[in-house]
Amino acid sequence: MTIVSRPADTGPVLRAEGVEIVRDGRHLLREISLTVHPGEHWALLGANGAGKSTLLGMLGAVTHPSRGTVEVLGRRLGRVDMRELRSYLGHVNPRHAPDGPLRVRDVVLTGLTNTAALVPRWTPAPEEEERAGQLIAMLGMGARAEARWPTLSQGERGRALIARALMPRPRLLLLDEPATGLDLAAREQLLASIDALRARHPALATVLVTHHLEELPATTTHAMLLREGLCLARGPVADVLTSDLVSACFDHPVRLIRSDDGRWAARAQPVLSPAV
Repeated sequence: MTIVSRPADTGPVLRAEGVEIVRDGRHLLREISLTVHPGEHWALLGANGAGKSTLLGMLGAVTHPSRGTVEVLGRRLGRVDMRELRSYLGHVNPRHAPDGPLRVRDVVLTGLTNTAALVPRWTPAPEEEERAGQLIAMLGMGARAEARWPTLSQGERGRALIARALMPRPRLLLLDEPATGLDLAAREQLLASIDALRARHPALATVLVTHHLEELPATTTHAMLLREGLCLARGPVADVLTSDLVSACFDHPVRLIRSDDGRWAARAQPVLSPAV
């Protein structure tokens, strides 16, 4: 069955109930439930191998669950054309590689075709060109719009990919470890751009995957903690990001600190007595 019209702009953007993913007899996810409403900004946190990217792939209509139900933009996986459904989502993958040394403007325009290069004999409409320019400027890349991809820093690439993901006007933006490989300055510029984006588009919902608390934007509203494919906690961020829950999630005693500007940091608790 195919999608015959754009999904309606009402109701939750994501709903997962009792989801499991099994590969070669091994549970990658077990009994996961999650509902994301417009304007909510979720963080998926957990150690390497916890199942974060696996869950994000399913929420992004890339994979089907082995058990349970998943609805993306009101459409149930298994009853829709997955490829077409993905065209209504914004997915930021820092490992995305354009096909050739494209200009930033061209990379952003490929968000309309969901391709790695501009489609032959396809010409964007004037309003699409204008939107690409607006998004590039909003992400602080206006001065680099004509720059070629190989000349960009990793931070500039991250911001360009967010602009690309926003071209189809998605209701849902998925960010898979967007700060991977960034130095301190580039990370802070990226997180400031995400905060600004959320402020300008109050109905946009986002789901961001990371295993570093320092990489969470201040505008994060909700969080889910994953450990070995299981959900340890989910809900409003103030209830989930506590020292006890995060320590259990990462199997290491940590103390969480939240600064006045809404950002988080973690400090390891001593596990050995100091030498006398």
